[in-house]
Amino acid sequence: MPDINEKIAQLENFIMKKCLWQFHSRAWDRKRQNENILGMTSKLLCGESVDTSRPEDKCYWVDASHLAESYREKFDWLSGMSNDEIRELMQALKERIDFVTVDGSLNEELKDPRY
Repeated sequence: MPDINEKIAQLENFIMKKCLWQFHSRAWDRKRQNENILGMTSKLLCGESVDTSRPEDKCYWVDASHLAESYREKFDWLSGMSNDEIRELMQALKERIDFVTVDGSLNEELKDPRY
């Protein structure tokens, strides 16, 4: 079974190759998307309910549902993890995606306050 860094890399690789939601044009949009989609994905992977009462939440839920389903299909090691381990993994993944898409990005337009 891969260690946590290998797991994060595998999940990140899937997002970077298969998901378009991480390419919003503003840093705050990207952070909000990362928080909501990966947060919902974590809940879905743990068998928890997700609030979709707002239209915006329904959009996040669609991406989270696809991601959770894809992760279950592609990464069988997820089934051997406890809910606490999944939450920890998904939080670390969110931090990594935040770094890759916002905090460590060389795209200066992300930080332009007029954009």
